[in-house]
Amino acid sequence: MIDLTKKQITVADACDEQLKQLYQTAFPENEQIPWDDLVRLIGEMHLDFTAYYTGNVFIGFTIVYPRASFNWYWYFAVRPESRGQGNGQRILTALIEKYKGQSCVLDMESPRQECDNSEQRKRRHAFYLRNGFRDTNVYRCWDDLEMTIMMLGPGTFTLQDWDEIVGELRKYWTWD
Repeated sequence: MIDLTKKQITVADACDEQLKQLYQTAFPENEQIPWDDLVRLIGEMHLDFTAYYTGNVFIGFTIVYPRASFNWYWYFAVRPESRGQGNGQRILTALIEKYKGQSCVLDMESPRQECDNSEQRKRRHAFYLRNGFRDTNVYRCWDDLEMTIMMLGPGTFTLQDWDEIVGELRKYWTWD
């Protein structure tokens, strides 16, 4: 298997059309921060935006908001043609290793909500559980979308924690 390589994405690198195209197609529009705003946030919030490659082939990216109390895994996407080959597992393993010993949280579409992509949500939820994440039993709704909050590492995560990190995001970007 070809080694996984990583490239840290800066504001200057964010003009890469492959990154933008994957971002805009991998996530529902209501879960996206507009691309230009996201690029601005890379610098302002010191986001850890990493692109992953096998050889010279771009396979995916992750965006993490590093924080003192826990890191927030914002976005994790693998190109459709790179799925089903263990690349998502390789990327997540690299990300977990990078933040080893630190608490990390992510929010994902809830597998308990009735919807058209229920099976996909259940597979994604099981993927994170297999990789050491646990349910926090904290759920948040955005319009009609219920999000499940999962955590890796020590500690607990509460609605107060959620309100705190969303409050930090609102200092840089608002969506109302």
